[in-house]
Amino acid sequence: MSSYDYDLFVIGAGSGGVRAARMSAGYGARVAIAEDRYLGGTCVNVGCVPKKLFVYASHYSEDFENAAGFGWSVGSATFDWNRLVEHKNTEIRRLNGVYERLLMNAGVNLITGRATIIDPHTVSINGDNYSAERILVATGGWPVVPDIPGKEHVITSNEAFYLDSLPKRAIIVGGGYIAVEFAGIFNGLGVETTLVYRGPLFMRGFDDDLREVLADEIRKKGIRLEFDTNVDRIEKDGDQYIVHLSNNEAGSLQPGPMSADLVMYATGRQPLTAGLGLEAIGVELNWNGAVIVNDDYQTSVPSIYALGDVTHRFNLTPVATAEGTIFARNLYGNFSERVSYDDIPTCVFSQPNLGTVGVTETEAREKYGAIDVYKTGFKPMKHTMTGSDERTFMKLLVDKETDRVIGVHMIGPDAGEIIQGMAIAIKAGASKAQFDATIGIHPTSAEEFVTMRDPA
Repeated sequence: MSSYDYDLFVIGAGSGGVRAARMSAGYGARVAIAEDRYLGGTCVNVGCVPKKLFVYASHYSEDFENAAGFGWSVGSATFDWNRLVEHKNTEIRRLNGVYERLLMNAGVNLITGRATIIDPHTVSINGDNYSAERILVATGGWPVVPDIPGKEHVITSNEAFYLDSLPKRAIIVGGGYIAVEFAGIFNGLGVETTLVYRGPLFMRGFDDDLREVLADEIRKKGIRLEFDTNVDRIEKDGDQYIVHLSNNEAGSLQPGPMSADLVMYATGRQPLTAGLGLEAIGVELNWNGAVIVNDDYQTSVPSIYALGDVTHRFNLTPVATAEGTIFARNLYGNFSERVSYDDIPTCVFSQPNLGTVGVTETEAREKYGAIDVYKTGFKPMKHTMTGSDERTFMKLLVDKETDRVIGVHMIGPDAGEIIQGMAIAIKAGASKAQFDATIGIHPTSAEEFVTMRDPA
């Protein structure tokens, strides 16, 4: 029997931490997990889950309008923000309970409180010390707001899920997943929404065609996009906020102030490592506080491990879960495996959705040289009767030498659902000939991926 209290002590009960804890316990390890905020981490409480619920809610206004094209007469619709928040909170509490039961049923000891690492084998919580052969840090990330005058007046996505009331006018600052998704949420719920981004085009890192098409589609929804624009300062004026803006050279907005009832920053997240005691015991961190790990999720201190968003590598819930699985299997299940970080599919729940897997066109040309590019854009069948001018866009990238499909990209309804299936084909190394030989499901948008014959 080990002289330690536990074989494994996990700090952080988010997706990665919970998966690692309960799987390790399943292999017979004595495991404890500490959480000082909420079970399920960012994804369950202030991330993927409530965000998707809000996206569903915000789309109903458009659905009611489109229903007229199919013969429906929908009466005067009203929206109750507080009811949405209440129902969302009920669902989150249910999921918190699910996570608690998963841990309890696996035999993991759940300890509530803020954990601090005292030495390579000791964790302190609420004045009590616990020893462990190994310590796993899975504390995730936290939104950051740049140090600008008036930053005390802004909210982040964390607070957006719990607003007391819905604003009439909102300014969202940022150009990534969260900024674009909340722009669609607020706009769909009737908020006059402006998105401000310092660069020339948002969604940096995605395929350029997708970025441009998404910008066009978002503008159609009535969201005001201001690129090449910086926020200089924010002032409170009674019940509203004055946001002072300036332009980069290409900015379209005349420099000056804009007023809003709410200002939300979605300008990035940083690893949540402050106050854990990592640096004091010699754990190496990078410039933004991320824990540096090797292929086995081991830090510079051999008994300390880290995975998920706290390592700031691939900040996606399914990645953290996969890492937690491999961590447990390798250490306590006598496996020797690695998570593959190639061709990770992802979806932005913008309106319309953006889904992608594989390389962008720019990356493909750099990596493969000669490629074929297939594109198609069309009005979805649903909108042939609604009057909506929303369009769907699809793109395939093919390596000419091998005929292998190396990138699949889409903007349109249910892009995430469709791209998940495409990701399996990419992972399996499917060729364009195999795509072409696959019979499509008609009538669907997805069938376009197996009917594109001529390179763009």
